[in-house]
Amino acid sequence: MRPGEAARILIVDDELGIRNFVDRVLRSAGYATELAADGPEALKICETSAAFDLLVVDLAMPVMRGDELARRLRQTIPTLKVLYITGDSERLFQDKGTLWEGEAFVDKPCSAAVLVEAVSLLLVGRIPRKP
Repeated sequence: MRPGEAARILIVDDELGIRNFVDRVLRSAGYATELAADGPEALKICETSAAFDLLVVDLAMPVMRGDELARRLRQTIPTLKVLYITGDSERLFQDKGTLWEGEAFVDKPCSAAVLVEAVSLLLVGRIPRKP
């Protein structure tokens, strides 16, 4: 991400309502977003698109889990940050054990403020100031 350039965020969730909510919130916060309904669609987008700064992904999706998608994308984008959105954070730690550097999670459902704060912390290391 270059100074003055909007961070590029790939949003992947099998639930249309969640995808649209996350997209609306992050676009209104000034981020550039792209959407995918599942892991294979996200991988296809990444083949033809410039690198993303952040992956916002549901942990439990059919076809490919969010942590598997993150692992695969980091093979070509090692600096990719990851925000897991999950309705079952207990399972996240049961399956994954620990979060790596550059990873965080928020519970579903989350507020717009929590989402923007989590994204900001991952991307720039601080919470945006309130006007």
